Amino acid sequence: MIKITKPEKVGFSTEKLEHIGESMRSLIDAKKIPGTVTLVARRGEVVHFEANGMRDIEKGLAMETDTIHRIYSQSKPVTGAALMMLFEEGKFLMTDPISKYFPEFAEMKVYTGGDGESMTTEAASSPITIQQLATHTSGLSYSFMPGPIGSMYVSEEVERGLGNVPSAGGEFFTAGTKPPFNNLREWTKALAEIPLVAQPGTIWNYSVGMDVMGALIEELSGMSFGEFLEERIFSPLGMEDTGFTVPDNKLDRFSANYGPLPGNMMLMDDPEKSGYRTPPQLESGGGGLVSTVGDYLKFAQMLLNKGEYEGKRYLGKKTVEFMTSNHMGSESADEGLTNLFNMLGSGYRVRGMGFGVTGSVVVNPALSGLPVSEGVYSWGGAASTHFWIDHKEDLIGIVHTQLLPDGTYPVRELMQLATYQAIIE
Repeated sequence: MIKITKPEKVGFSTEKLEHIGESMRSLIDAKKIPGTVTLVARRGEVVHFEANGMRDIEKGLAMETDTIHRIYSQSKPVTGAALMMLFEEGKFLMTDPISKYFPEFAEMKVYTGGDGESMTTEAASSPITIQQLATHTSGLSYSFMPGPIGSMYVSEEVERGLGNVPSAGGEFFTAGTKPPFNNLREWTKALAEIPLVAQPGTIWNYSVGMDVMGALIEELSGMSFGEFLEERIFSPLGMEDTGFTVPDNKLDRFSANYGPLPGNMMLMDDPEKSGYRTPPQLESGGGGLVSTVGDYLKFAQMLLNKGEYEGKRYLGKKTVEFMTSNHMGSESADEGLTNLFNMLGSGYRVRGMGFGVTGSVVVNPALSGLPVSEGVYSWGGAASTHFWIDHKEDLIGIVHTQLLPDGTYPVRELMQLATYQAIIE
């Protein structure tokens, strides 16, 4: 049970914090999103924890604070933290080429023009490093990214088996024709056959890099990716509702997932028919997890505490500082993030943003368009779930809903605005 502290004790206005619920209910009442769970914590104290709207419109079930959500790419920071644990143990260096562990990446081709049979490529001028995997500067891509390489990801069904197959005819997946991969290692070999979108280290491009990191965690730890997460992160932190499946005894807490219609929503994944009831073919470090806001708070608080939570140390202070720093050099995350967010639905140009290990970093708050702090580290998921940590304000914010795709409505932006305007000291 999460205890709520009087907001004024940690520098918040009770009255102004009510803007969070008001903002969320305005989206819910307009039938843009089904419901939300929102949470704000400062100085280790939760000052706002609220459920609004519905978790399942068809069944008339209200959103609850312990509702389980598909967090999709909000899985990535968890994968990043897992990788940092092995980094601390000296199992690899961030500057290592991934080909040191997976030789199939040794001689990558890079897209230069054309498409289909007329596609031209050149040899990669430098190897993909683990740091580039972790920061989306590897040159890898996703099937939903526009362009000839994204199209190749689709035609080759590169992402088959990554994550859970949804209910029949639902979500944004289609039935494939190629046989499933038996394991992540088999999958990386197929992935390495596809050209890169750009030379490694030259542009920010959203990608399956975190899934390659999941395979790397297996290789370096000698455990399955899911076992490593359970043993090193979920079990010790007490994240009891976080994992790659929703067991039947928790199905009544699992939310439905929706997509936008003009003036309404359509059901895209019914919990009772969902693929999340059975284990995925491949455990996806890039987007496979389900979680609750309460569970994710524990992970976020560990990061905000620079690696420590309730007396147990998970990561070193300097490692978390490294993870949540801006890793962009001459290449900028702004253009890549703009392309990603615009493709998903938001029409604005991203400015003032960098990228760390598996999460974005605010470099210039004024340019970002929100009154947040420099250094805010965050990421979200395809069904409009988001979290952020702010070391300057000792602050965590989390907002979960279930609407695909993220960016259709400014859920994260409204949540951040409503949170920061309520700070009074």
